Amino acid sequence: MISMGCRDRREFLTMCAAATFAARRSVACAAGSEPIVSGQIGTSHAHADGKLSAMLASPADWRVAGWVESDAGLRESAAKRDPYRKLSSLAEETLLATPGLQAVAVETGFREATDTALRVVKAGKHVHLDKPGGVRHRDFVAMRQEAERQGLTVQMGYMLRYNPAFELLFRAVRQGWLGEVTEIDASMGKLGDAATRRQIADQPGGAMFEIGCHLIDAVVTLLGKPTRVDPFSTPTRDDGVADNQLAVLVYPRATANIRANFADPFGGPRRRFNVTGTRGTLEILPLESGRVQLSLGRAAGDYQPGQHSVQLDVPRGRYDGEFADLVKVIRGEKRFDWDAAHDIAVHETTLRAAGIWDQYS
Repeated sequence: MISMGCRDRREFLTMCAAATFAARRSVACAAGSEPIVSGQIGTSHAHADGKLSAMLASPADWRVAGWVESDAGLRESAAKRDPYRKLSSLAEETLLATPGLQAVAVETGFREATDTALRVVKAGKHVHLDKPGGVRHRDFVAMRQEAERQGLTVQMGYMLRYNPAFELLFRAVRQGWLGEVTEIDASMGKLGDAATRRQIADQPGGAMFEIGCHLIDAVVTLLGKPTRVDPFSTPTRDDGVADNQLAVLVYPRATANIRANFADPFGGPRRRFNVTGTRGTLEILPLESGRVQLSLGRAAGDYQPGQHSVQLDVPRGRYDGEFADLVKVIRGEKRFDWDAAHDIAVHETTLRAAGIWDQYS
């Protein structure tokens, strides 16, 4: 972790969680490395199928008890396709009462996400909560703080955290390779089809809330919570869909420009994250490719001054890193790197960037 902001709250929560972590580690060590009993609630999130598949692909780490879908139509549809047809469809109460259950992935729609995660937390289970974690900020804060009080981990579904190019970026900034960061320029887009546009029209925040949150999580990881957020929306059509958005995150000595564009026919290959500092620049392009352009004014790490093209190996499973990390945390082998203060700052910043803070604060 580089800079989370809200240090007083972070230190307080860390102290409160220390005893719980120590106790959890003792229990985990005593239990050995048995698979963690888990489940999934929801099938409607864009990442839902992939998250369940990631757990099933690692049977040494996860034993999935089943999945939950409250909507009858979605439940019938999911039951006919992989990975759901391999498992039992359960009522939420049945899943949460499963003997030995330790963790639940919440993959519902945005409007149900926070309340669902809170029920899981109150049942005493760890949560993998997919991005951006719900809409109403005060409800998100209450859920996240309740998990901290219980010593439970809430892992937000920001897969870029575990991408090797971003791991290199976090290391470079943390160790001062780039000097003081002065600007960040990042974009994430795609060409949304008719179904995607209907989905975006039915949920708050448009493209920025849907996918810009990934970029915002990385920016807050690097620089902390911004002092100001200026949102802009310039829709490409007259159908009411906020498909083309920009947010400027302002810091005392830096700005970060975040673009989310669902009208970009080459959105995938153009997805990028560029960080410039007083001593160098690091650019990731395309976003999840593992390709890095590193320019240094002086030697840093394993790199000499000059320009370097770096190709890092990317795991085949897009979400494998998330669940591998969560396993270590649940087993008490490490502490989670992103705390409640960070997640709360990201959630607020995302709402502001999407231009909906006043409605959903």
